[in-house]
Amino acid sequence: MINREDMLELTRRMTVARTSMTRIAGSYMDADGEIDGTFNTNFLNLSTGEKEKNLAIAKTIPFSRTNENLRRYRIPEAAMKAGSVWQLLMGIKTCGLKNDALLDTFYELVAEKYHSYHDYAVYVFHDRYDVPVKAADHERLGESEEVYEYLICAVCPVTGDYEPGKPEWGFLFPAFQDRSGDQNYIDIYESRPERPHKEMVELLGI
Repeated sequence: MINREDMLELTRRMTVARTSMTRIAGSYMDADGEIDGTFNTNFLNLSTGEKEKNLAIAKTIPFSRTNENLRRYRIPEAAMKAGSVWQLLMGIKTCGLKNDALLDTFYELVAEKYHSYHDYAVYVFHDRYDVPVKAADHERLGESEEVYEYLICAVCPVTGDYEPGKPEWGFLFPAFQDRSGDQNYIDIYESRPERPHKEMVELLGI
């Protein structure tokens, strides 16, 4: 189960003034999964308006209804072997989105599997959160306990001018559990949990 307070701790920082997002990358796809174009940029180089728009997309994933739209999955040991999607995501996280070859491989895997009747975009965000130590009374003590490095992926419908709509699917990886990262788990978002993208769960090996 996902602790709602953990998710709120992350989303409270997803404002232009407080964000520590480092990069955003993405790919635009047509309904058949053909890649129309990609981008990869330093988050700080975006205009204030672009930062706000993209943070709203990223925030949708952890801010969604906990344990309803956003559910936690354990990644089986068999799905963490060499050549797995898990290994790919670990590589993308570790390089901070600075390896386009890894990202292109991820986009191609999504394009092969994702079921869509319209054009869409795959957005990937990278963040490093300096998790502060908190006292027993939950007051912040100031010093950092650890750095939680993570990815948020959001798949959004797009119009002809590449304007994104609300995310339909996405994930937070590694999971943020008890105020710490856990690479054995992934939190998956479904805008319509009654009609889940089972093909994407299978892609992740869960």
